[in-house]
Amino acid sequence: MVIRALADLLRRLPPSCGTVRLVGVDGHAGSGKSTFAAELAVALGDAPVLRLDDVASHEELFSWDGRLLSEVVEPLERGATARYFPYDWRTRRFGPARALPPAPVILVEGVGAGRRALRPHLARLLWMDLPREEAWARGRSRDGEEQREFWSGWVEAERRHFAEDPSRPFADLLVRQSAQGYEVLPGPAGSVGPDQFVTHRDGPSAMC
Repeated sequence: MVIRALADLLRRLPPSCGTVRLVGVDGHAGSGKSTFAAELAVALGDAPVLRLDDVASHEELFSWDGRLLSEVVEPLERGATARYFPYDWRTRRFGPARALPPAPVILVEGVGAGRRALRPHLARLLWMDLPREEAWARGRSRDGEEQREFWSGWVEAERRHFAEDPSRPFADLLVRQSAQGYEVLPGPAGSVGPDQFVTHRDGPSAMC
């Protein structure tokens, strides 16, 4: 119910990037962004999801904003199909170009989706509201021993990124996961618009 209501709200927003409503799904690594974005994409009629894991690289954990703007945002603003080069984290290489045509809603999912360079182009910014230590613990457990060394470097890089360029204070909506599903609350930015998306939650009392 929550995801359907959120999808309905996002569809009604004015476009933010050409004809597209770009929606950022940000949060700490391990906070559940990918799972939530996948479910929201289905509720939006299989909306495209741009994963920032495909944009970042070992050499550019967070300094990828220039490429994102030139390869994705600028073409979409012109009404053209964007083309970006997904990064393979195992081979440490960028792969062949992947097309991203304009769509009514495109989700941008990943750590840094709400960074200042991207915010002017977003119709809404969603923040997965899980404390960083809890999120990182979940991420480490998910990725296992193979990624332990990577996680050590990632945590420090993420700390620096959010210290210099925080996203949560600019979030329009906060998303919290519960045993029943999700809860969506107004975010610190408070710019939910004329529809005024009130608190929605899955469970016995579905809306309030």
